[in-house]
Amino acid sequence: MSSFDIKNIAKLSRLSLSAEEEVAFQGDLEAILGYVEKMAKLDLSDVEPTTRAVEASDIFREDVNTPSTDRELVIANAPAEIDEELFRVPVVIEEGGC
Repeated sequence: MSSFDIKNIAKLSRLSLSAEEEVAFQGDLEAILGYVEKMAKLDLSDVEPTTRAVEASDIFREDVNTPSTDRELVIANAPAEIDEELFRVPVVIEEGGC
């Protein structure tokens, strides 16, 4: 992998790399590509294709209506109560936007 390749990849990735970072990036990328090359040599003809690295089971549960958190417990942790339905919370976004 040449310095030109690293600069081109950095440009495509919109990265601004110093000379030292280019050298480090080149080493890292060569190591990654080396691992990919090793993996490409593996005989996987007997391996069944999968969509997950780990088998997923019971990812869906029955939709059952259950009681909510106790209202008094929620109110006890609230910063300030305005009325029975609303809480007053600290301002996190000033008026005018983000």
